[in-house]
Amino acid sequence: MEEKYKQQPSNCIKVVLFGPESTGKTTLSGQLARYYNSVWVPEYAREYLQNKWNNERKTCEPDDLLPIAKGQIKLENKLAQKTDTVLICDTDLLETKVYSEAYYLGYCDPILEKYALENTYDLYFLTYIDTPWEVDDLRDKPEEREAMFKAFENALILNKRPYVILKGDKKERLETAVKYIDELLKKSE
Repeated sequence: MEEKYKQQPSNCIKVVLFGPESTGKTTLSGQLARYYNSVWVPEYAREYLQNKWNNERKTCEPDDLLPIAKGQIKLENKLAQKTDTVLICDTDLLETKVYSEAYYLGYCDPILEKYALENTYDLYFLTYIDTPWEVDDLRDKPEEREAMFKAFENALILNKRPYVILKGDKKERLETAVKYIDELLKKSE
């Protein structure tokens, strides 16, 4: 049954927008998908947790993490079959692992941890905290942005993931991301 957390083979380059909440990942994901006339994988946790909040007025709990991981990878696997160029992922299971450890005192379900480490991507874009904080029902740690940024960067370093830090306004971030994606596309030709 663990197979439901595993990436399926695909013929595209996969990049991940990675980092703390309210740092522009979703906005940039959409911009990149439009720029490359490709598809992007939305953050499944956002829909899942918003529905939970709307129906129960409850936030994320440890029991939510495996259903979130399952939904995220199912969506990624489905959308990866719709492109042969670049797949833009608004998040990945490694991000879910970082949140799990940050919110639940270092704990991460072993199944989530296994697939967070086994699933692979060509490049991570680590979004910096120089964007304005936007309040919504799910965001809850505006005072911990710097600590969360460090936790995300440490996860990339520890797990030897290739990454680029994105800083600046929307235009600067898009230009930087495009530069690195174009390099990946050239290498894959």
